[in-house]
Amino acid sequence: MNDLKEFKFKPRVINPVKIKKASIFSADEEVRKTINKLKVNMPWIDVDIVKDPISASNYKFDNASVFILDDTAMTIIDAAKIKKSNKNTILVLLSSNSFIHHSPPSISRERFPYTAKSDLVFAVDKKEYPPDHIITAVVRCAEDRLNIEKYSNERRYIFLIVDDEPRWFSQFLPVLYNIIGQRADIMTTRTYEETLKFIFGVEHESEIDEKSYLSQGHGDDVVCIITDIFFPKGNNLKSDAGKDLINLINRYYRRIPVIVASKAAAAEDLKNISFIMPKGDPGSLQTLKNYIHNFTGMGDFLILNKSGQELYRIKNIREMYETVLKAEKDTNEAKELRELLEIYGQKDWFSTWLYMHGYKELGDKLRPRQAKGHQLVKILKNHLKREIQRMNYTPLIIDKNKIFNLDDLLGVLRTVNHHKIQKFSDNDLFSTWLDYQGYQGLAEELRPIHNKGAKLEKILADIVEKWIKIYKSRKKGDIKRKIMTP
Repeated sequence: MNDLKEFKFKPRVINPVKIKKASIFSADEEVRKTINKLKVNMPWIDVDIVKDPISASNYKFDNASVFILDDTAMTIIDAAKIKKSNKNTILVLLSSNSFIHHSPPSISRERFPYTAKSDLVFAVDKKEYPPDHIITAVVRCAEDRLNIEKYSNERRYIFLIVDDEPRWFSQFLPVLYNIIGQRADIMTTRTYEETLKFIFGVEHESEIDEKSYLSQGHGDDVVCIITDIFFPKGNNLKSDAGKDLINLINRYYRRIPVIVASKAAAAEDLKNISFIMPKGDPGSLQTLKNYIHNFTGMGDFLILNKSGQELYRIKNIREMYETVLKAEKDTNEAKELRELLEIYGQKDWFSTWLYMHGYKELGDKLRPRQAKGHQLVKILKNHLKREIQRMNYTPLIIDKNKIFNLDDLLGVLRTVNHHKIQKFSDNDLFSTWLDYQGYQGLAEELRPIHNKGAKLEKILADIVEKWIKIYKSRKKGDIKRKIMTP
């Protein structure tokens, strides 16, 4: 890199197709009121209320959209006509029917056939699942499904949630979206067969091809699976299909962390190959957040020894490079580290973390790595060093302003027309670039912030200014410690 040329920043865009319109057709006033929540939290979406069945059935919108209906509305619309006229529309049922809340899809469709018209089903009521609380997660889930099913040419990052009861999606998805921001999509499945089809692209386990399964289905795009133990498999509506699913994942996709969301005693049998999250237990959600950050590539990169003890907690690519350098030495500690790096390379754990932090090209180069010992260390060291050098010459460009560091970013945020920064916040571009540059703490706080105009500009600038002081203080502390260390 003698010419010090600049490199183009390539943001990691999760959903290339964005929902542009959300329409609501409902007799429930609480559902209709969610239009105000959408206007505030998703200002880039045009939202409206549909007032009658004829208008609903004649609904037509050229771009991606979501149509949200309650139980009554879903019974009277012509869903087939809507889907024929709108290739990029997701139909969502917000059901207030308690039976539907607790039932697998086949039972709901048998008793309430209108549920079959919807692409997604969520539970709503006034206490546990108020529409206002879940609406943004509903729209985001619709956008995720549309992109996964129709626009999935790019490598994706998918959290797969497996549960047969809509009430769990309403309870859990707002929490999960708050944790992952716009770094990954969420896909929901409700039966074993639907899950098998999504991951492996087959109807039956016997059809999984040992040699080509990676190119079938979406398994290679999944970064985490959160599953119940009991959900339908075939005609058995109460089967412990979660056990079969986890065993399949452990066999074919050992890199994918599995979280069992269940309080059933049967979950304990799986604790050696999955993380157990008892549904509803106090503190379980914070534990879940920590687990997701540690094991899905979203937070620090952990290197654990063979007993599961934490040896290294790596916060950015520079620290990863320094850790790899330690493996070059001729010591017992370095030998152990090399052996662990071999395991991490074989299981594709480097690339998952690199993808999540904006290093797509580097992630592609390092997945998977079968090299061993000093040869693996050399490969990792050279690729990481090259990427670190590139970082200094990879600017974020806003309205022709090139941003190379945090001071540049603050200056642009304080001076540029606020209309120029809207898309950078809405599409998580600020956080992606900051992740790439190694500023994970700041990236986390900016992900996601949705607002408009001068208010958005001030919020962003104030946060960046705060973190500039934090990073400078940390740097001074590091220098002081190095001086004092004999």
